[in-house]
Amino acid sequence: MLFDGNDRKQAERQKKQEGKLPPGQSLTLKWPVLHYGSVPNFDPKTWDLKIYGLVESPLKLDWIEFNALPKIQTESDFHCVTRWSRFDNHWNGVSMQEVLRRVRPNPSASHVLLHAEQGYTANVPLADLDRPNVLLATHHDGQPLSADHGYPLRLIVPHLYAWKSVKWLRGLEFLDHDAPGFWEQNGYHMYGDPWKEQRYSGS
Repeated sequence: MLFDGNDRKQAERQKKQEGKLPPGQSLTLKWPVLHYGSVPNFDPKTWDLKIYGLVESPLKLDWIEFNALPKIQTESDFHCVTRWSRFDNHWNGVSMQEVLRRVRPNPSASHVLLHAEQGYTANVPLADLDRPNVLLATHHDGQPLSADHGYPLRLIVPHLYAWKSVKWLRGLEFLDHDAPGFWEQNGYHMYGDPWKEQRYSGS
C-alpha cells in the first residue's frame, strides 16, 4: 500500500494539525511516478530550452548555457491531483524569477504556456510563476532528477497541483491570454489550487 505504516500516519496527523495538508489529500513518504506517455530520451548535444512570445529578450539556451545560470535551493511541498502530498522536498535549479529578469515579459503578458517533450503542454498565470520558490529544477533531495521524474529539467510550482510542475520542460511561451494545456483540454481545472480542490473543470 502507498499510504500504510505508523510513520506515515503520524506524519500525516502532524501536517493536518499544522494546517499544511490540503483537503482531500493523504501524505506519502514515497514519491509516486505519474505521467502521460513514455519517458523521453535526453541528449545534451541537441537539448535546448526556448523562452519566447511576449518578452523583450527571447532566449534559446542549450544544456551548457542553461547550467551556467545562477542556481538556488528551495524547500517546498508537492501536492498531486490524484490525492497524495509529499512534504519538505529539497529542490536545486534556476529560479524562475532569474529567468523573468532576463527575458523581461511585456506588460501585456499574463499567462505562460509550458511546453514539454512529446507535445505536452500546461498553462500557468504569469503571476504564479513570479514567486521565490518557483524554479526550473534539475535536482531533488540532493540528487539529479531521475528520468521518470522529469530529468533533465522540471518546472516546480509548489502552490498548484503537481501537473502544473511540468516534467521534461522545453519551452515557455508568454501569452496575453489563458490557453488550456493538455490536461486542461481533457477536463482538468484551468488553475489547480490544492486548497480549493480545483481538480477538474467546474470544481
